[in-house]
Amino acid sequence: MNLKKLLTILISFFIIFSVQADEVKLKEKNTEFSIYTGMFDFSDDGKRASLVGFQHQNEELNRDTFLGNLSPITGAMITVDNASYVYTGVQAHYKIGSLNFTPSFAPGYYNQGDGKDLGHALEFKSEVQLSLELPKDSQLGISYNHLSNASLGSKNPGANSYMFNFFKKF
Repeated sequence: MNLKKLLTILISFFIIFSVQADEVKLKEKNTEFSIYTGMFDFSDDGKRASLVGFQHQNEELNRDTFLGNLSPITGAMITVDNASYVYTGVQAHYKIGSLNFTPSFAPGYYNQGDGKDLGHALEFKSEVQLSLELPKDSQLGISYNHLSNASLGSKNPGANSYMFNFFKKF
């Protein structure tokens, strides 16, 4: 499946769920989905690749702690080289007016496909994200992440990526 088809499917998914959520008139919107696209390993000229992905967060599982508001996240991404990453982890949420700062950490399974060899199937994603709140329970943001296997494999080249994000609560 190429990147255009996958992006079209993801956008269609959000349009359908957005229309359904408005029709049902949900009392409390407690699930947030995001779709994102960007550049996987932009710092490596030989292995950079476009990517697309999605992430889910259930706000019913948020907890206020001494570290801020924490919540679990789950998501997946795929590159045009068929490298993929499926993850689950935790994110912190800090609100500064209409801006949101969201650092996160998520271990996950990396499949190289025809993309970059990161040295191990278990990779750890550290990410920082900045987003702006929009009307109708939406946000638009930018994020940066780093994948690393923490030297579990025979090599640990890592991968740096940037993404543009769209968030919608349902």
